[in-house]
Amino acid sequence: MPAFSDEVIIEKPKEEVFAFAANMDNSTDVMPNVAKIEKLTEGPVGVGTQYRETREIRGKEASSVIEVVEYKLNEKYSVESSLEGLTTIYHYTFTERDGETKIRFECEINASTLKMKLVKPVFKRIMKKEDGDHLQHMKKAIEQSNT
Repeated sequence: MPAFSDEVIIEKPKEEVFAFAANMDNSTDVMPNVAKIEKLTEGPVGVGTQYRETREIRGKEASSVIEVVEYKLNEKYSVESSLEGLTTIYHYTFTERDGETKIRFECEINASTLKMKLVKPVFKRIMKKEDGDHLQHMKKAIEQSNT
């Protein structure tokens, strides 16, 4: 069961929507707290591709490594990050109908230590507040693009 989820319909073809969404360089446009994103691995995006994401949280910068753990071109992808016993996986699936694309997003949060199991509900609320509406930002950015 996802910690939280969302979906959005974007009035663009699936290939265009997927290309924008799977390009982590666009994170700063769709997630207001993301200050910087840096690709750490060479080559095209696929399973194993890693990025360093830097967010501004309460006036301070915090970085984490994000890894692509699932990738099927124009269909779905998932990215994962782990920190001190808390693993977060963001799953995205893409379906097209009549020239529009539906993105389904699910956030999965797994805790492996007792401490993280206890604070998981707090992290869930914080993450939902920070990223819960990022598909709306993505929709706006994609639909306003001229590509």
